[in-house]
Order: sequence, then C-alpha cells, then structure tokens
Amino acid sequence: MPPRKDDRSDVTPPRAWQRMLSGRRLDLLDPSPLDIEIEDIAHGLARVARWNGQTIGPAIFSVAQHSVLVEAVFSTMEAGLPKAERLAALLHDAPEYVVGDMISPFKAVIGGDYKAVEHRLLAAIHLRFGLPATLAEALTKRIKTADQIAAYLEAITLAGFKVEEAKRLFGHPPVTLSAYQTLLEPWTAEEAKQRMMERFSSLETR
Repeated sequence: MPPRKDDRSDVTPPRAWQRMLSGRRLDLLDPSPLDIEIEDIAHGLARVARWNGQTIGPAIFSVAQHSVLVEAVFSTMEAGLPKAERLAALLHDAPEYVVGDMISPFKAVIGGDYKAVEHRLLAAIHLRFGLPATLAEALTKRIKTADQIAAYLEAITLAGFKVEEAKRLFGHPPVTLSAYQTLLEPWTAEEAKQRMMERFSSLETR
C-alpha cells in the first residue's frame, strides 16, 4: 500500500540545537552541562539587550551587565554571603544566552512552554558550574529580590520610567541610586563580556 500523502515519517525533525562559538552544540530540549561554557554565556548575554533595547544611550544595556548589577545588589543585601550563592545570582539569567531576553509581559502571554525550556537550561548551567540543579526556594526568592531592585534602578535610570510608576511595578527598594551608578552606565558588548567573565572567575567554586 503506498504511503498516505500526510505520512511525514521521512521528514527530518526540526533542529533543536544551537552551535556556539566555542564549537559546542547545545540541545535546547535536553541540554547537557558538558555543552555549556561560561565564555559562550558571557559572549551571548553581552549581545542581548534588556528592555527590548528601549533604553537611553548609544549602547544597549545588556543582560551581561544586568547580571553583574544583580550580583552586586545581592552581595550587599547580607554580609558574608557564600561564593556559591553569589555565583547563582550572577547566573540567574544565563539561559537568555540561548533563548534571549523576553520582557515579562510577553513571557506571560507565551505561558509554560517557554518557562519549561528556560528551567531546563538553568538546571544544566547550575550543574556545569557546581551548583544544585534547583536552588533552595529561600535563595531563589533572595535572588529575585535583587533582580527586582536592579530592574527598578534600570527602569528609572535607563528605560524612561517615572519613579512612582517603577515603584508600582518593581517595589520601592531600600537602596540609593548612587551606590550603583557606575554599574548603570551601559558598557560595550566586549566590556560587558569581560566584566561578567571577571565576576565569574572571582566566584567560581571549583
């Protein structure tokens, strides 16, 4: 019996991996920690724009720079934090070197599939660098708080938000803008990559 016209058994499945500059091929559906390199993460995040690029200045404010800012905020929230926790803060948005930085309203529209891919990637990244695949809930919440503080600072400094609007969306963080001013001046892609790599090197636990 000849095959039916809708029989697609001979069709090659769509490619689900991305080739990195390091030569690694990262499977997006089943990512292996062995295919993850910090150079690829820093390089990619340094070229991904926060706020969909809707920020002031001649250069984008990259996810790599945001990651450095979040780790700085996180590290000042409590004295003597372990390096592993600070590394987790630095890598909190690392999956975006593959999936990009979708703004929160769009993530809400897409729903669970996007988050599932993002969670698998983050688990693989954590394992690659000696962290638990899934962080303790309390640590995740503390990193989220630092992330919200960074978002507030970026919103009023770079993204055109009025202070009251930013407070409604991100809360009113107990920080002073001047403490992080130098981290809010957009870096070039190369500087953002290098600065993130430097922070990673200082925090790597193995």
